[in-house]
Amino acid sequence: QVQLVESGGRLVQAGGSLRLSCAASGTVSPYVMAWFRQAPGEEREFVAALNWIGGGTSYADSVKGRFTVTRDIALNTVYLQMNSLKPEDTAVYYCALGHRYYSRTYLPKDQDEYDYWGQGTQVTVSS
Repeated sequence: QVQLVESGGRLVQAGGSLRLSCAASGTVSPYVMAWFRQAPGEEREFVAALNWIGGGTSYADSVKGRFTVTRDIALNTVYLQMNSLKPEDTAVYYCALGHRYYSRTYLPKDQDEYDYWGQGTQVTVSS
């Protein structure tokens, strides 16, 4: 099985920056890892994905140019660097791991394509 542990969420002022981390452990290797978020009263939405095999990335339009997803292969950890934060970025951020398709171009945005999830970390952006 797989355990995903997120960290780094906290209260930050608008315009500030945060870096979230997600460490994966267990017997399943990631093919793709992603970040999703869920604001109060809203559905969980895609934020960013990173293909573990080829290193390619994908972003939601709402965060493109502000957020960057990276990885440390040796640590089996994915990061989400968030800059120029806005109050509308306030949400619980979840890390997800997909292990279905061994492909250099696989970057799903549908949460149903992911097999394992972390417990979430709260990000609050004050105005």
